[in-house]
Amino acid sequence: MQGNHRVALVQMSSSPRVADNLANAAELIARAVSSGAGTVLLPEAFAFIGPDAEKRRILEPLDDPTADTPILDWCTQTAKLHAIDLIVGGFHEASPDPARSFNTCLHLTGDGVIQARYRKIHLFDVALKDGTVLQESSRTLPGDRPVTTDTGFGRLGLSICYDLRFPYHYQQLVDAGAIALSVPSAFTATTGAAHWHVLLRARAIECQCYVLAPAQHGHHHDRRYSYGHSLIIDPWGDIIAEQANGDAVVIADIDPSRVSQVREELPSLQHRRRLE
Repeated sequence: MQGNHRVALVQMSSSPRVADNLANAAELIARAVSSGAGTVLLPEAFAFIGPDAEKRRILEPLDDPTADTPILDWCTQTAKLHAIDLIVGGFHEASPDPARSFNTCLHLTGDGVIQARYRKIHLFDVALKDGTVLQESSRTLPGDRPVTTDTGFGRLGLSICYDLRFPYHYQQLVDAGAIALSVPSAFTATTGAAHWHVLLRARAIECQCYVLAPAQHGHHHDRRYSYGHSLIIDPWGDIIAEQANGDAVVIADIDPSRVSQVREELPSLQHRRRLE
């Protein structure tokens, strides 16, 4: 893939109010497109962050043409309206388990077709000192395979939030040809302040890839706060765009030749050794 390609990350603070979240996302996507972005990435849980009982009521299947799917319809119509690659960072997908759903990242092309879907593999079960208690595995089924997809700038490796702590996941994406990695997230304020920047930069340096990390920010409901700091990082590990707080669009140009240059000058991916 030759030439630069403009990408945009949407940073937002989702609430339990789906209609408000979609309206806000639509405005931010339009702003991104007006700035020349051909690929736009939404953060994890863009459509809803709230009580699990309420989330159960808005789950949607991806493969049932007879089902009522207003959130999925919004996604497909938005991608078609702007003729963009839309990376939907975390879609609340219905599953066969009535108690648990999938946390799914979708790639929709400019004609509104789902080209790829990735179900979050690593689930966030923690009890933090600040009082945050999250047991994602109690309400979410894990995925079972890494996924890459082809975009306007080249191959993109998909991941979601807590996956960031597992380097082997990203090595598999690189082995599948990824030159960029997406990490849509709703990182907690506590873990974000401690680890967000260093983990994202480490994945960029290890994988010699661009890292695209659209984030939730601020207060969602009850004790749920997200860190913000949406980042675009180049394959040398330099932060080339960042938004700390507030609703925003973070924009940068992806240059595939920069990936090739870094990998040629410091061929660490070629130097990996498989140890028994």
